Amino acid sequence: MAQRSWLFVPGDSEKKLGKANATGADAIIVDLEDSVTSENKARARGLACEWLAAHRRQVTQDRRIARWVRINALDSRMWRDDLVAVMPGAPDGVMLPKSAGPESVQQLAAELYELEQKNGIPTGTTRVLPLVSETAAAALTIPAYATASLPRLAGLTWGAEDLSAAIGASRKREKDGRWTDAFRFARTQCLLTAHARGVAAIDTLHADFADAKGLKRAAEEARADGFSGMLAIHPAQVEVINQAFTPSEEELAEARAIVAAFTANPGAGALQIDRRMIDRPHLKLAQRILGIED
Repeated sequence: MAQRSWLFVPGDSEKKLGKANATGADAIIVDLEDSVTSENKARARGLACEWLAAHRRQVTQDRRIARWVRINALDSRMWRDDLVAVMPGAPDGVMLPKSAGPESVQQLAAELYELEQKNGIPTGTTRVLPLVSETAAAALTIPAYATASLPRLAGLTWGAEDLSAAIGASRKREKDGRWTDAFRFARTQCLLTAHARGVAAIDTLHADFADAKGLKRAAEEARADGFSGMLAIHPAQVEVINQAFTPSEEELAEARAIVAAFTANPGAGALQIDRRMIDRPHLKLAQRILGIED
């Protein structure tokens, strides 16, 4: 199953970690960065490792929840301590904040290789999800992820909050709720580069967790634009995101009809279904909706 909702959970909150699996999120990101104060970093690392170990093989509702950790940035001098503490719990992946470019992922990958060896984890199984737009320079490097040697790369995601601070932007959205140009540029590059690379494209979070209507619109637009999932900062956002990224019965029925039509006519370039013409791009989209590999 595609990972639609990626929920941040503060690593220093035993209570919130205890409730994480019940939120319905497809991926839990135990956060050691922004949501944890400096004096609580050590506690968060310990709790994160305990949580990872406890839920290593847990399956909920016939699905396995992906277990991720957001470490501190590479320029923080805390990230190695984060990794040493959490890798015994064998996380599925590590989210890298403030990634400066592909070389940041490569630096993290080298450290992961050593820690996998030390902790008896199969080499290369710990994936990496970088936040690729948190400075102006980083945002300009996004296309480089498409061709760099990054075997651990699981996807790309982007963030607006740090970027706005970095460029001194006093607004991020237009009055109609749409991103302003700088943020739209970063978002578009993240989306296209992820698809060019063949990895997951994860849209940024909707910061106002009380704005259910705005979240619904943002999540539906993200899926319509081609993103495969979305970040969440509150459990209440999970169900909205999951629904937005789950094809409706009507979509599934149409996709099945398109696939069946081309299966029955394998040499056709275009066909007619319900008084409309469909061609090979329609087939590719239908296969994507149904989770069929080309």
